[in-house]
Amino acid sequence: MAHTLEIYQSLWAMEQRIPGETEAAPEAMLERIAVAGYHGACLDPNVAEIDDCLKLGKTFDALGLSCMVNAFPHDTDSLEPLLEMAAQLQATQVNVIGGVMPLTAVEAIPVIESWLTMAAQFSFPVLLETHRNGTLNDLFYTLEVLDHLPALRLCADLSHFVIDRELQLPLSTIDHDHFTRILAHSDSFQGRISNNQQIQIALDFPQHDAWVAQYRSWWEQGFQAWSDRQSEDATLRFLVELGPPPYAITGADQRELSDRWSEGLLIRRWVEGLWQDIGQPRA
Repeated sequence: MAHTLEIYQSLWAMEQRIPGETEAAPEAMLERIAVAGYHGACLDPNVAEIDDCLKLGKTFDALGLSCMVNAFPHDTDSLEPLLEMAAQLQATQVNVIGGVMPLTAVEAIPVIESWLTMAAQFSFPVLLETHRNGTLNDLFYTLEVLDHLPALRLCADLSHFVIDRELQLPLSTIDHDHFTRILAHSDSFQGRISNNQQIQIALDFPQHDAWVAQYRSWWEQGFQAWSDRQSEDATLRFLVELGPPPYAITGADQRELSDRWSEGLLIRRWVEGLWQDIGQPRA
């Protein structure tokens, strides 16, 4: 088998949010993503933003960029128009960050099953994303959901679980096992590195070395697990998603402490290297 890696850049992550400065047009952001050699870009709409996203379809086509969608349905029914939008944009994948947040995992099951039924009408994969303030808000909650829906496939943004749980390094055996289980259900990954107190940290600060190493280890483990369970040629999609402030930490001058664009390119190089390291599926 010969698997393929595709690396996307988030359009949201292209925002600068510098006080007093105007943002570049989304078309210009997409052009920069294309020139940098990313396979595609990711849109992050709720229902009210569908028309704005559809207007970008011609730009995606002109630049030869594939489209990924992070869908934000605010209720159960609003996922369907977001999936229809994704189909019009010929999206390769949709990740769902649901605004429906039942207090118990048992109550979440009918919601997720409803979304999976909607997703079955479309040809692209639809994954549930691990994300704070979303349906899969918390590590333990998500593990309970997987007990009820063992076939559920995830898009893993591990930064949310790390900060939500104030995870400690080195990992305990229990924490390692919990994250291994999440990785075993993950068919796509997102590139942000947190520590246990900050959702997004600068990659080259020496105090962050242990967290950078941990995330790279998780990604390699996740890539290998994904590769091993494929029964035919398949594509793994990785999204570089370093968010603007307040995700990115700023100083008193309201300027970021590091260069997110360069950090995104660095993550891409790391991911390409990890992909090469895992080689072919293990027997």
